[in-house]
Amino acid sequence: MKYLPIDSSLFVQNRKNFTAQMKPNSLAIFNSNDIYPISADSTMPFQQHRDIFYLSGVDQEESVLVLFPNCPKENHREILFLRETNEHIAVWEGEKLTKERAFEVSGIKTVYWLKDLEKILFELMTQCDTVYLNTNEHYRSNVETETREARFIKWLKDKYPAHSVAKSNPILQRLRSVKSAIETDLIQTACNITEKGFRRILGFVKPGVWEYEIEAEFMHEFLRNRSKGFAYTPIIASGNNANVLHYIENNQQCNPGELLLLDVGAEYANYSSDMTRTIPVSGTFNERQKAVYNAVLRVKNEATKMLVPGNLWAQYHVEVGKLMTSELLGLGLLDKADVQNENPEWPAYKKYFMHGTSHHMGLDTHDYGILTEPMQAGMVFTVEPGIYIPDEGFGIRIEDDVVIQETGDPFNLMQNIPIEADEIEELMNS
Repeated sequence: MKYLPIDSSLFVQNRKNFTAQMKPNSLAIFNSNDIYPISADSTMPFQQHRDIFYLSGVDQEESVLVLFPNCPKENHREILFLRETNEHIAVWEGEKLTKERAFEVSGIKTVYWLKDLEKILFELMTQCDTVYLNTNEHYRSNVETETREARFIKWLKDKYPAHSVAKSNPILQRLRSVKSAIETDLIQTACNITEKGFRRILGFVKPGVWEYEIEAEFMHEFLRNRSKGFAYTPIIASGNNANVLHYIENNQQCNPGELLLLDVGAEYANYSSDMTRTIPVSGTFNERQKAVYNAVLRVKNEATKMLVPGNLWAQYHVEVGKLMTSELLGLGLLDKADVQNENPEWPAYKKYFMHGTSHHMGLDTHDYGILTEPMQAGMVFTVEPGIYIPDEGFGIRIEDDVVIQETGDPFNLMQNIPIEADEIEELMNS
C-alpha cells in the first residue's frame, strides 16, 4: 500500500463497537470486493470493500472477516480468512498478507487460509442462531453487478436455511457516520494532499490549457504524496461545462475569460476528501463573476454554521434554501414574484441551485449516515452550494469538508485551501 501503516487500535475499537450491537449468539460475516474484469486478462485496479476495511484494516482481495462475540471457543470470536500466499504469488503478484502481518494490521489473532473457510464456518454455524449479512443499503446505491458479498449471501442462505438472518448495514450506517480521531486525521491527510494539488494548478491554469492537462497535474501531485489518486471521478469543467453537474469528460480547452469549476479530491488510505473550487482561467474574475462567487461563498459560510449536533439534514437544507433565495434575489436572478409563486416541492431557487448542500463523507465520498437521524459530533460533512447560470456561460460551486464539534462551529478540514476570490487571483498572478 502507498499509505503509511494505520494504528490497529482503530480497527480493534471498530469491531468492539460493532459486536456490542449484535444480537446474543450471533455471528457476522464480511467479504472483500472482487477484482473486476475489463477484457482478455485485464482487470480494474482493486478497491477494498469499505466495511471489511473499517472493521479489520485488511486491504486485500479474497479476504473474509467473521465476528462471533459469544463463540464458545475464545479464539474463534474474531477470525480472518485470507488467500494463502507463497513464493510463486509473491514473484508474480507481489507480497500478500502473511498471518503474522495480518495480525499486525488488524489486531486479530486467529487467521486461517481461505481454503479452510467452509470447514470452520460449519462448526461456527452449529454454535450460533443468527447470522448478520452485509447488504448495501446506502441511499444512493444502484448496483447492477453481482458482488462477491451478494454471491456469498446466496450460498450461505442455501447452505444454512434454518438460521435467522439480520442486517449489518444499519449498525454500520450509524458507526461509520461518526469518525474517531484516527479517522479524522486520515481524512485530514487526504484534504492536505488535495490542497497541494490545488495550489499546484493555480500556477498552471491559463487560457489555452486543456481540462485533461489540469486533471493530470492533480494526479501527479496526489500520487507523489502517497495517494492512489482521485477519491472519485474528477470534474474539471470550464465555461458552460460547469453547468453539467456531473461533467467528467474533461476534454475541452479553457478559454480566456471563462471560469473553471474543479470538483476533485484525493483519497488517502481509502479515506476520501471532496473539494470544489471555481477559478478564473485568465487569473481574474470579472465583476459579475465575482459577485456570484461571493454570493455562493456567503451561503457556504452561513450553511456551515448550521452543521451542529441535533440538527436534521432535511431541515438544514430548507434553511440553506432560504439563504440561497436571498442571494439570488440580490443578484437579480430571481424576483419577488418568482418566490411568491414558487412550488413548495421545487422552490424557485432550485432553478439555479438544484442539488443538495451537504452529504456525509469518509471511507466513501458519499459516506454512510442515516439522514433521518440528528447530526452528531464527529460526523464529517461536505458543504457545497452552487449557482449555475447557463445563459451567462458559467457555473460556480464551492465546497469544503467539515467535522461537527460538540460545541461551536464545525472544524473545517480545508481551512488552508485558498477560497477567497482575491486570494485565488493573487496566487494565480504571482
